[in-house]
Formats: sequence, structure tokens, C-alpha cells
Amino acid sequence: MLERFLIVWLCVLSLLAYAWPGLVPPTWGDPFSASAAALWGLIFAAMFSLGWLLPRDEFRHVVARWPSVLAGTGVQYTTMPLLAYGLGRLLRLDEASMIGLIMAGCVPGAMASNLLTLVARGNVSYSLSLTTTATLLSPLVVPWVLGWLLGQQHIDFPALETSRRLAFFVVLPVVVGHLLSRWLGEARRASRFFARTAATVAHAAILWIIAVVVGLNRERLAAIEPRLLVGLVGLNLGGYAAGWLGGRLLRLPSAMRRALTLEVGMQNAGLGATLAATLFAHQPETAIGPAMYTFGCMFTGTVLAKLWANSPVNSAAAPGISLEGSPSLAPSTDDAVGRSPLT
Repeated sequence: MLERFLIVWLCVLSLLAYAWPGLVPPTWGDPFSASAAALWGLIFAAMFSLGWLLPRDEFRHVVARWPSVLAGTGVQYTTMPLLAYGLGRLLRLDEASMIGLIMAGCVPGAMASNLLTLVARGNVSYSLSLTTTATLLSPLVVPWVLGWLLGQQHIDFPALETSRRLAFFVVLPVVVGHLLSRWLGEARRASRFFARTAATVAHAAILWIIAVVVGLNRERLAAIEPRLLVGLVGLNLGGYAAGWLGGRLLRLPSAMRRALTLEVGMQNAGLGATLAATLFAHQPETAIGPAMYTFGCMFTGTVLAKLWANSPVNSAAAPGISLEGSPSLAPSTDDAVGRSPLT
């Protein structure tokens, strides 16, 4: 149920975080502001769950078709940061809004893109490969790109600290979660239980991260810069366009183009918000951009996936996969769906 209505839960929880002080007596405390110190723990939980959910042979799939996977990841890690920077300069955003927009453009893809690729009848195996590769490369790529782009604005950026955090809280839990799921197998009761609940844990963690960011910026949200909203919408729609055009240039079949389009346009904004809140703690409003991006990409991604669900692909049916309580995310062994000419 959580996975099916992510956008609904996102709105409800964020509205609750925004209105909390006016809804309850002060003696109840503020669970959203109190959770600020747990943001990186939530990221760890979400990425561990993602690693657990990866099919057992996912890394083999990545290696087997590495040209198309690296090409798709390259589309994401070049177009989105440059688009964010270009929009920020064009709209003449202030420093905090510029940081937030660039942060949203530089983080890897979100797990929700895999779910929506399934709805869109896209190649889910390719979507998983893109998410996995972008996540594993993030400690190397994200700090360098962020440092270069923010340096153009004369903003000091702690690249080494960012790389360390991404390696420890993003890559490590994915690898550990995947290896642990393989070691335990599917026979043990604990393994079966977590396989059924891992997707819920991951999505709940991201939802709470966004709610925490909203709770920490209640006063600032009331005076949010309209130009920032324009930039976020432009980044999201531009990301979809870049993913689709990139797929065309790479000569990917329809099912893989759909996967790439959703992967590029849907960023891991929860990670971006956490990075911004931590690295720019003296400017907490920098986290607003990535947090707001989550609303936009979830809404537009859902609409796009629903439209594609009623549109045929120029290949066989998309591989079967379930992100809702399924004990396995394994796609079909037949990669005929959207098989890339690059592989």
C-alpha cells in the first residue's frame, strides 16, 4: 500500500510536518525536528534495503551490458548537473536556492524510478542496472561535479567529506545488504520477512527524510522563492527530455528508453536534501530545493508512467518484477525486452 500511493503519503506526511506546531500542544514535542540527527541513519536504512532488493544476478547484468549501462549513467551524470546549473544561472537564483537546485541535479537516481518503470512497461532490469551503477559511482562522481559547479559560483564545497559520506552511507549499505541477502538466501525466515518489507522500509525512510526537512524549514517554506520552483520544474521535465533524447541517440529500443527517461528525471532527492542539510548546516534552506524536487518528480513520473502503461512498446513484454512485498526483484533471465544494440 505504501509503494502504490507514495505521492499521497509524501503529501500527507509533509503537510503534517509543516502544520505540526499548530496541531498539537507544545508538550508533545516535535518528532520531525527531533529526527534531524537521524537523517544519515535513514539514508543508510534506505540504501541497505535497496541492496537487499537487488536481484542476485544484478551485478552480472551490469557487467554483461556495461556499454549501455555506462552510457545511460553518463547521460544522467552530465545532463542533470549541467541543466541544474544552467537553470540556476538563467533564473538568477540566490546562493541557497542555487545550491539546492544543483544538489538535486547531481545525486544519483531514485529507487522509485524502478517501480514506475514497471508501471510504464519499460525494461526494469535496465532501470535497476542504471540505479545500481549510478549509486556505486556516486562517491567518485557526485563530489567532483558538485565541487566544480559550485566552484563556478565561488562557493566552498567539502568534496572529500562528501565522498566519505557517500561511500559510507550510500555505497557500503547497498553492498552489505546485497551480500547479506545472498548469504542468507531465501530459505531462512528472517530473510523472507525482510525481502517482503525492504521496499516499505526504503520508501518510509525517504518519506521521513523529506518530512524532517519540511519540519526544519517551516518558516522558510512560507516564503519560498518562486524562481526556485520554476527551476525545479524545468530540471525535472528537462531530465525526462534528456533521458528520452539520450536513449534515441544511443539507439536504445523503446522499453529501455522509457527506463532511461524515468531514471534521469527522477533523482534521489532524499539523499540530496540530507547532503544539503549536513554540508551547508549554516544555510538550512539549501535542503528545500531537493526536498521540493521529490514532490515534482513523483507526481510527473507517476503521470508519465501511467501514460506509457497504455502505450505499446516495440518489443516483447517487459520483464516481471515486483517492488511491493515481493521476496525477489529478479527480472526475467530473458533480456530481449529493450535489448541494447550496445551490449
